[in-house]
Amino acid sequence: MKNKNIDYIIEGLIDRQVSGKKSKMPARLDFFQSLSGLVLALFMWVHMALVSSILISEEFMYKVTKLLEGSWLIDGGHPAFVSVAVAMIFSIFVAHAFLAIRKFPNSYRQYRNFKAHMLMYSHDETKLWFVQAITGFALFFLGSVHLYIMLTNPGDIGPYASSYRVVEQWMWPLYLGLLIAVELHGTIGLYKLVVKWGWFDNKTAKQTRARLKKIKWAITLFFLILGILSLLAYVKIGLQHHDGRYMPTQETT
Repeated sequence: MKNKNIDYIIEGLIDRQVSGKKSKMPARLDFFQSLSGLVLALFMWVHMALVSSILISEEFMYKVTKLLEGSWLIDGGHPAFVSVAVAMIFSIFVAHAFLAIRKFPNSYRQYRNFKAHMLMYSHDETKLWFVQAITGFALFFLGSVHLYIMLTNPGDIGPYASSYRVVEQWMWPLYLGLLIAVELHGTIGLYKLVVKWGWFDNKTAKQTRARLKKIKWAITLFFLILGILSLLAYVKIGLQHHDGRYMPTQETT
């Protein structure tokens, strides 16, 4: 009698699994991971454009900083505008990290199996995923440090203040690592996003991926060069000016 009851319960569970509806939660989480990744990648392109304004001139970078501080809305601007923007990006950054970590190997055995699979088949897509996983892991630490500094010190942005942080506070190694990690991770993520959702599909998937990979590496190379040149410019200014204070031309005449 007891065995019959157990069999009845097991059969009920099996029937429930077979006839029951599949959960939509994984698909929803995947969608939000893609959306948050897209927002962060586009933000990084805008961020790089703003940071590289130092290559034009110190004065131009100062004006960009003031625009970020809301000088277009209130006279002189205020660092609180920067804090709000950083807080929003930080929230999306953390949410994206937790959504993405679902797909990481959660044990050494899974990692070993994945590594063996990658070496055995030598598939480009698998290698790109591995690079994205490694850079994503690095970004969780490097990006968090940078965002926290910007969140707690929103007024320390400018041609001299940023250069002071890069040189005097020895932030250049972190920024260099962050630059490499974010550009590799971001462009690979965008490439996979385009492939996944079928944007810009060509006649064959092979042709589409080949074309997209060329575009992806061109964008990666462009932003890496732009970022390195910008970082070198901040290093040069930081070596020349040690007080971290910048006075615009109209205020010094």
